[in-house]
Amino acid sequence: MAGENWTGSREPQPRPLIGVTTSEVRLEDQVRLTPHGEPPRREMALGLTYLRAIERSGAIPVVVPPLEVQAIPSLLAHLDGVVLSGGPDIHPEAYGEPPHPELGPTWRDLDATELALARQAIATDLPMLAISRGAQALNIARGGTLFQHLPERFGRSIQHRQLAEGPGTTHPVEIAPESTLARALGCTELKVNSYHHQATSGLGRGVRAVAWAPDGVVEAIEVPRSAFAIGVQWHAESMLDSV
Repeated sequence: MAGENWTGSREPQPRPLIGVTTSEVRLEDQVRLTPHGEPPRREMALGLTYLRAIERSGAIPVVVPPLEVQAIPSLLAHLDGVVLSGGPDIHPEAYGEPPHPELGPTWRDLDATELALARQAIATDLPMLAISRGAQALNIARGGTLFQHLPERFGRSIQHRQLAEGPGTTHPVEIAPESTLARALGCTELKVNSYHHQATSGLGRGVRAVAWAPDGVVEAIEVPRSAFAIGVQWHAESMLDSV
């Protein structure tokens, strides 16, 4: 029978492969070495919370570093889904604006990779979850723009750059009841963590805002005509035990 090996027992089903982008950039002068360590070099890193969350879902994480854009289609052909992780600010040249004085560190190779991943995933209907910076990349990939510094537009009534670390939550979000996100979470209100100073401004083509903070900041987006393309501004990978 299909699915059985020569002993007659069922063979395990292959686990989905989920690509997850690296996010943290470490420059030479930021790398801590032991006395016998390798010479300083630029590094890309990824928080283990992303990998553990993917494993808990039953899938296998595949870490994706910055790549040549031409390699993206070949990579995605072997994956069952993609996670765009959080990380540094996206350079505003990606959406045709000059840098704001409060713009943080940027890494254009990472920008190019994530924007290409988002575009190719949508074009091929590959499921995609975009987190924090990743949600911003999803919107930009569709031609959208960002507020480059939220306090300038929305004030500080909501602490979007919370002081508490890890899974601690800081403000509620209201989720559109008919959205894919609401169906996936099983709720229309959620308290979330918050580690950002930028967020979606102009929505990209086919992108819909589906969650908001009390001050009006867009906290989640989705592309309804895709198989599954959701971006959340909070760090969902750190909240598995909170929802």
